[in-house]
Amino acid sequence: MPQVAECPECGNPRPLFEQCPFCASKESPILAVDTIEINLKVGQPLVEEAIESLSTHLRNASELGIKAIVLIHGYGSSGEGGNIKKAVHHALESNYFSDRVHEYYFGETVPYGSHAYHALIKKRPGLKAYLKRFKAGNSGVTVLLLNAPGVYA
Repeated sequence: MPQVAECPECGNPRPLFEQCPFCASKESPILAVDTIEINLKVGQPLVEEAIESLSTHLRNASELGIKAIVLIHGYGSSGEGGNIKKAVHHALESNYFSDRVHEYYFGETVPYGSHAYHALIKKRPGLKAYLKRFKAGNSGVTVLLLNAPGVYA
């Protein structure tokens, strides 16, 4: 994984949303990218926990100036879409995150090489490294384009 952030105090690589493990600085990191990947499935959270985690990540990412998020919510094993996926889609379609999310694209609508894919890459070139993995689209992923920092709907 490429370095995403650098500590402004000690210059070491550091986590994006946590304090620096080298000098314990809580200052906002210096970003090396404008696109990040967030996996909501880590730890097998309940739906409510996943939505709360997404809300926190969106707030933090927006404050740091992240422009795009590749959100992994999974598809679920039922064959009809998992509960986290359904909750994320419902929240987006209901404008629950409209204060932070400018546009969103469900993974199945942006298969690699499609017209929608090229239009999205033109808007956010940093997504190319992530989306090229999804040759036929991926219904377990949603792409979020964030509002500019300080711009809320």
